[in-house]
Amino acid sequence: MSISEAIKQKAINLGFDAAGIASAEPVEAKYVKYLQNWLKEGMNAQMEYMQKNFDKRIDPDRLLEGAKSVVCVALNYKPPEQTMVPAGKFGAVANFATYQDYHGFIKEKLFVLAEFIKEISGNDDLKFKACVDSVPILERVFAEKAGLGFIGKNHMLINPELGLQLLLGEIITDIELSPDKALNSGCSDCCKCIRACPTGALSTGGSFDSNKCISYLTIEYSGQVAAELAEKIGDRIFGCDECMLACPYDMRAECRVNKEIKFYGDRKYLALDSVDRMGPSEFEEKFKDSTILRSGLERLKRNAQICDKNLSGHN
Repeated sequence: MSISEAIKQKAINLGFDAAGIASAEPVEAKYVKYLQNWLKEGMNAQMEYMQKNFDKRIDPDRLLEGAKSVVCVALNYKPPEQTMVPAGKFGAVANFATYQDYHGFIKEKLFVLAEFIKEISGNDDLKFKACVDSVPILERVFAEKAGLGFIGKNHMLINPELGLQLLLGEIITDIELSPDKALNSGCSDCCKCIRACPTGALSTGGSFDSNKCISYLTIEYSGQVAAELAEKIGDRIFGCDECMLACPYDMRAECRVNKEIKFYGDRKYLALDSVDRMGPSEFEEKFKDSTILRSGLERLKRNAQICDKNLSGHN
């Protein structure tokens, strides 16, 4: 078994569902141009951090000098447990946030994998950088290059077997590994994700407007949500899965296999009155190991008020 194959097998043994290797060369010009235009048109909304570290996002060598390879991994989080919608006023939480905060979970395994790479390569001076989504790298582009899937019309990475509910991670390293081939696959003429988007954030022309995205509005946006968008949020208190759940690939995908990452079924639906009464200490305690903590209590309360109004049928 080659070093590259051994590294990918180790990743699977660590609990990842897929692993691949991409060259650390800068991303293709088409992605650079798209990102430049996307930022120029203000599609990043209040996410000003997307405008920073542009060079790093498109070139791993700017993140790790001498970078030659990017080891990409994916973890399927499609929940096997089907949580029934409770009676009463509850806000729905996106599936990824029904698990423990994945950042630390994935990064810990990436460091174990990096130690394995150091050992199997015999390179004690190995340079590497472990990345989860807070690091400025176009992770879906590199995952596509590594053969883990293709970027669909909803701008998500789609793995034909694992679907779209995927958590990604990368190890940028200075050793040269054998890169995998990108998949020869795509969405064809399917536009189900575009039709499923409640706010029209996706378009057939290929654009994605964060200003309209429910995930952005409920997790990142700090202001008062415009009335025409607020009513389309429905009962979604944190995030939105509609463009993924509508995808035929996700419908056919297997459910989560890795049982190490903790699943909290009671976080799928949050009682709106409980959120409204929640104080800072209770919020911190309840969501201390959850990505829901990222929204902050005030934003979560704002979302609860929007959901309450929608569920009450008020315009």
